[in-house]
Amino acid sequence: MATLGDIGLAAAINIISALIFLVAFAILRLQPFNDRVYFPKWYLKGLRHSPTRSGAFVAKFVNVDWRAYIRFLNWIPDALKMPEPELIDHAGLDSAVYLRIYLLGLKIFVPITLLAWAILVPVNWTNSTLTKSDFTYSDIDKLSISNVPLGSLRFWTHIVMAYAFSFWTCYVLKTEYAKVAAMRLQFVASEKRRPDQYTVLVRNVPPDADESVSECVEHFFLVNHQDHYLMHQGVYNANKLAKLVKEKKSKQNWLDYYQLKYSRDQSKRPMMKTGFLGCFGAKVDAIEHQIAEIERLTKEIAEEKQRVEKDPKSTMPASFVSFKSRWGAAVCAQTQQSRNPTLWLTEWAPEPRDVFWNNLAIPYVSLTIRKLIIAVAFFFLTFFFMIPIAFVQTLASLDGIRKKAPFLKVIIDEPFIKAFIQGFLPGIALKIFLIFLPTILMMMSKFEGWLSISALERKSASKYYIFTIVNVFLGNIIAGAAFEQLSTFLNQSANQIPKTIGVAVPMKASFFITYIMVDGWAGIAGEILRLKPLIFYHLKNFFLVKTEKDREEAMDPGSVGFNTGEPQIQLYFLLGLVYAVVTPFLLPFILVFFGLAYVVYRHQIINVYNQEYESAAAFWPDIHGRIIFALCFSQLSLLGLLGTKHATQSAPFLIALPVLTISFHLYCKGRYEPAFTKYPIQEARMRDTLEQAREPNLNLKGYLQNAYVHPVFKDDDEDEDEDFMMKLETDSVLVPTKRQSRMNTPVPSKVSAGSSPSLPDAVIHEH
Repeated sequence: MATLGDIGLAAAINIISALIFLVAFAILRLQPFNDRVYFPKWYLKGLRHSPTRSGAFVAKFVNVDWRAYIRFLNWIPDALKMPEPELIDHAGLDSAVYLRIYLLGLKIFVPITLLAWAILVPVNWTNSTLTKSDFTYSDIDKLSISNVPLGSLRFWTHIVMAYAFSFWTCYVLKTEYAKVAAMRLQFVASEKRRPDQYTVLVRNVPPDADESVSECVEHFFLVNHQDHYLMHQGVYNANKLAKLVKEKKSKQNWLDYYQLKYSRDQSKRPMMKTGFLGCFGAKVDAIEHQIAEIERLTKEIAEEKQRVEKDPKSTMPASFVSFKSRWGAAVCAQTQQSRNPTLWLTEWAPEPRDVFWNNLAIPYVSLTIRKLIIAVAFFFLTFFFMIPIAFVQTLASLDGIRKKAPFLKVIIDEPFIKAFIQGFLPGIALKIFLIFLPTILMMMSKFEGWLSISALERKSASKYYIFTIVNVFLGNIIAGAAFEQLSTFLNQSANQIPKTIGVAVPMKASFFITYIMVDGWAGIAGEILRLKPLIFYHLKNFFLVKTEKDREEAMDPGSVGFNTGEPQIQLYFLLGLVYAVVTPFLLPFILVFFGLAYVVYRHQIINVYNQEYESAAAFWPDIHGRIIFALCFSQLSLLGLLGTKHATQSAPFLIALPVLTISFHLYCKGRYEPAFTKYPIQEARMRDTLEQAREPNLNLKGYLQNAYVHPVFKDDDEDEDEDFMMKLETDSVLVPTKRQSRMNTPVPSKVSAGSSPSLPDAVIHEH
């Protein structure tokens, strides 16, 4: 059990580590040759130029201005200067709202911390329950609810504080939900024109023996949306083609590398082995081999394009359908299209940058099966993962080391080593073990078949959050492997589970304090240093970069990483709300995390991260829901804990609190969530009216023509791609239908769906 001394040592280690990271960053960012690593966003926007281009030779690599080192901490006020509206213009609404999660943590926990330390800490400290008992305890426990005697009237203070903390949290959540919903609607209303505003994704197009998918789609929308349908773009299974294009690009990069290497030393031709990872196989001339491979892949790419063009099986029963107005798209996306609710399924199309093209080729009927498979796999991953984590945690404890390595007993009994093991090692061991988890969860989400990058990240974040609760929170609170926990819960009555958790919560406060310091202090400070992108950039810059374009590609700006960052934040909300009443000593550590993370990520979003997509803060309902879950969990665990404290007179007053919290959540869900799932028809009509007044001659068809063409058909390096795209467009040419139902179509389509006149225009021309 960690003491205050152990916590102090862990705090010192993590504070020193964080300061080293921050000072190293402050110095490295001043060096001209690191400019692209720490300010890549400005280079991508074309607003910054390399300082290594001019000046003396030394000044190109090292900042020789001594005054800059005096102001080396200026990045902190600079990160806070940019106002939020400007930040939205600069980085997008997703990034700006993501930062508001950290502000939300500060808004919730600053008043709670002050109130808890002013009222609860004195109430807990001024007892002598633990002193008179035979239990092993630390000074931290004397500040917790564990120090209050059984049946004490002082538990009324904890109940009143639980109500106060819950009401305050709900008030802040409601205020923030309303603010973010208003920001989203304002952003959508004021945003520049985007293809997804006019486009819906249609899936599960029913097969027809007489018509192609493209003909079927145009027929359906000319009949059912005759005044608003504009065009459509088919969805093709181009996954194999995408792999070939990716492989060719890789071969081209290796060719560039070997040619650059040869140009530097022409006395010897570069050689390589053709086997696995270049370690086995025949030794050949590297340049000639890569040229031959590129020629082979070019031929295969051309053949695959022809196959996609001619093979009907390459056309998926789905399509991106565009409309003449936002109003028409909104009506289509938010209504049922046919009598059979499983056919002609429509949803808002993701913006083109957000589309995850690989999953468009997955048949709709297989999605349910895929999700079931992943649900089972995730269940076993969550509970089996606890076994190695428990093993690592055991080795990171004094008893575990004594059992596994008894010869180290003399060393680990030294006060400093003992404090290091108890106060630092468990947190860092858990942090290291969780490094590979996000990659696994993202692969699982991709297998499920989600169609956009933003949806993939949100679903991965949900899995990560569940995993974190089970393995990081419950796994460390309740002793034993996860299957033992599951068995314990299954064999208990429902009213005993809160007691089991509640009793264990105060005992693990010291572990979570060390975890917060490792993950939330040193970890956040390490994020701003960007050590991995720094090393990889200089390696690429030295070995591969020949042109300015190569140098841009060598930059790795990264992104916010919602799938990993958001569940991490939610763990701190859970810990803060659970321990606010039970062990208030933990709260200041939470505040340091939220404050430091807000400054660091604001700097990264302004200068570094380049968000791949813009979902207009579609993730906020998930944020709200998880904080509500954390709040209910904290209330139930406190109720269970008080049940073991013989507080029979006061504990029942807590029963109403989860009910009130859930009622509040349902109110917010009904009041604010529609702003994140639907597009108001009124807003759509208003935008269309303004656009028609400002741009009466807008060629919307030309704007949308190639917006949703698969990226492999947009390769600017190959001239034949333009011809292929034209062929794809002419695939949509319709001939008079063979089906009798086609007689319901007012005007037969005679030209490409991508360039055909709209239906009313065609009628006018005929008359």
